[in-house]
Amino acid sequence: MKKYFLNAMAVAMMFSSVVFTSCDNNKGGEPTPPPAANELSGSINDTKKLDANVEYTITGPVIVEEGGVLDIPAGTLIRAKKGFSNYILVLQGGKIYVRGTAEAPVRMTADVEDAQSGYWGGLIINGKAPLSGGETGSTEINSAYTYGGEDVADNSGEITYLVLEYTGAKSSANVEHNGLTLNGVGNGTKIENIYVVEGADDAIEFFGGSVNVKNLLAVNSDDDMFDFTQGYTGTLENAYGIWAEGFSSTEEDPRGVEADGNLDGLNPTQAGQSDFKISNVTFDLRLAASTSEGYYMHDVIKVRRGAKATITNALVKGAGQAKDLIDLTDGKGNASAESAISLSSELTTAVSGNEINAEGTYANVKVENGNSGCDTSVFAWTGYKF
Repeated sequence: MKKYFLNAMAVAMMFSSVVFTSCDNNKGGEPTPPPAANELSGSINDTKKLDANVEYTITGPVIVEEGGVLDIPAGTLIRAKKGFSNYILVLQGGKIYVRGTAEAPVRMTADVEDAQSGYWGGLIINGKAPLSGGETGSTEINSAYTYGGEDVADNSGEITYLVLEYTGAKSSANVEHNGLTLNGVGNGTKIENIYVVEGADDAIEFFGGSVNVKNLLAVNSDDDMFDFTQGYTGTLENAYGIWAEGFSSTEEDPRGVEADGNLDGLNPTQAGQSDFKISNVTFDLRLAASTSEGYYMHDVIKVRRGAKATITNALVKGAGQAKDLIDLTDGKGNASAESAISLSSELTTAVSGNEINAEGTYANVKVENGNSGCDTSVFAWTGYKF
């Protein structure tokens, strides 16, 4: 999980120098020409509809302002220049429509063929749905870009059949993007059929909100596959996380699921701690067995800091290693005693820590046989070879 605070003035200065047109230093004092037709950067205040026949390049922050709409048709290819400042951010009151199909998904990727994880920023959406404690959050991009509110059904648009590759660029060790970041996004937003490939930090992270996500494939996410915090109350249905053969993590505690009730465990008595559901989830550890840092999963499922998780039909498999299958403990507070988790393990190597690491009574948290996990047929559109 990334920290979500940054010096607002410093970032605002960086942001303004990228987004807004300024005079260059040529002798005639002519203004800098606007971006080419296939370049994406700056603010979107009305409706901007892309053309699937054009290959676009993100050359700076793309900000969908309140009242603005970014409409991306099926089959559109969007590449991004390298760097932390290259991302798409939908602000509160803005909307994004990614209209991919199984036959023609939308792809957001790097502008080079040999990119690695952390190349560019990724996709961020700020909504008006509640956070724990009724708080208002602010993004790492700029503290003026807030999220959270009282509208559980807030609608930030629709995303279907989207590929996100090489995301997670960072500006410091504690400030980095995810693949898909959902900040206080409401359940009026539709998000289905997402494929996050080779992303730094988390494949997806929910900062509060109530949005439901369906059919999510995450391959080689550097930190957590699926991350929840700050009072998230939605559902993740049909999720499949893979660490492929040869993968290694640069993070200190990579997990399958990481779930916090509140942001960073700083507000244990807040009302509205995370209370979410995951159904049909597989964690596929295809790398060789190892207890060396970076080569094993710390926890397949980590729930802590007051979070209530209801996880059904979960399966972990493969030759890779895990320290704990389920860990419900933390120095800033354990998982809610009302959590209910069913996980089956088909790992071919032994767990090096605990099958279930818990303090207190968790009668409905079980490692048991019989779960099938996620049906891979829902990801046929990605072309991934399971």
